[in-house]
Amino acid sequence: MLRRFTPVAWSTDSNIYEVNIRQYTPEGTFHAFAQHLPRLADMGVEILWFMPITPISLEGRKGTMGSYYACSDYTTTNPEFGTVADFKNLVQKAHEAGMKVIIDWVANHTGLDHVWATSNPGFYKKNIDGKFYDTHGWDDVIDLNYYDQPMRQAMIDAMAFWVRECNIDGFRCDMAHLVPLDFWRQARVALEPIKSLFWLGETEDLPYLDVFDICYAWRWMHHTEKFAKAQLTLGSLVDLLQLYRQEYPSGTCPLFFTSNHDENSWNGTEYEKYDGAARPLAVFNATWFGIPLIYSGQELPNLKRLKFFDKDPIEWTGRNQLHEFYKALHGLRKQHPAIDTARDTQPERIATNADDRALVYIRRYEQRQLLVILNLSAQPVSLQLTDTQIKGVFINIFDHKTYSIAPRQTLELKAWEYLVLTDQ
Repeated sequence: MLRRFTPVAWSTDSNIYEVNIRQYTPEGTFHAFAQHLPRLADMGVEILWFMPITPISLEGRKGTMGSYYACSDYTTTNPEFGTVADFKNLVQKAHEAGMKVIIDWVANHTGLDHVWATSNPGFYKKNIDGKFYDTHGWDDVIDLNYYDQPMRQAMIDAMAFWVRECNIDGFRCDMAHLVPLDFWRQARVALEPIKSLFWLGETEDLPYLDVFDICYAWRWMHHTEKFAKAQLTLGSLVDLLQLYRQEYPSGTCPLFFTSNHDENSWNGTEYEKYDGAARPLAVFNATWFGIPLIYSGQELPNLKRLKFFDKDPIEWTGRNQLHEFYKALHGLRKQHPAIDTARDTQPERIATNADDRALVYIRRYEQRQLLVILNLSAQPVSLQLTDTQIKGVFINIFDHKTYSIAPRQTLELKAWEYLVLTDQ
């Protein structure tokens, strides 16, 4: 696959934090969320992904507040959150704090009473009876018609509005594979002259990586959940990682995650899904070849499913138990040259005497080494590294203890314990 685009330089060793404005604070506003920017900056967050900030259709609205993904106007904000000026101010504050901002873009469908439904009915698909519809049977949205060229241009103009007006840094494109690939190419070509942007596609349809910089590692998420529930072996996870290496074209990478807005609300928190594996998998997400995602509240950690269509604020306690955990991982991604996906430093799995329970891998760049050791089991393990080439003095990024690694050395690991060892 020949890529025509290059990811923006700041994205290749970065991380993404998904912001659910509605549930983030009791107020549920841009202004209230801004109070959290210093904390998130200290945690090392670099890219803020805001779930849709556009207004929600009244017709067919689900629950008391509706779905963020049933847009009624692409070029203004949900009054629940604040004004366009408020969002522009939030973006500026995020930039001042050293963070980038991407917004969720829902291009496949709109809400039932989107302004286009009245002003430009030709922008939509119609059934045999001449009525708007949604292909998937979602009853609060209707599908757009990508055979209509004026609609495509209007969509690109709407995307350009947020780049020009609010100086955003990219898009997370909802259900990207439901929209023709050639539209995304058309949009990226049109928007690049305004500003070089970061493009995240919610898809695992690999041809879309011709346009998108990263896409979702859905298969990994599902495989790891089955593994945590003893339905798959660790070997099957390793096989999938090998497949990812073969499938992803140069200049692209997977987005790894243990939670997001859909998973949390509909399928359970990461602790419901993974139990003790949740934290070592978060370590994996940040240290394997890819970009890690954190969802609002995972740093608490949030242990409840957030309602999707109604107000249900995150219950912040003032003490985020995993703040330092994520800060260490984010700091590592900036400091260790082997992490940067632009360098294509693929992880090498290290053989052990417990390959059915432990995942051990090393990443190298020039003379630098990063050794990651994950006990992915609920039992302690005496782990021997059978690769005689791994040696040196390493420091664990979490507790700063020193480890002298020698050939065939044995390490005693507790259940679900993880070590991230850097050579400096």
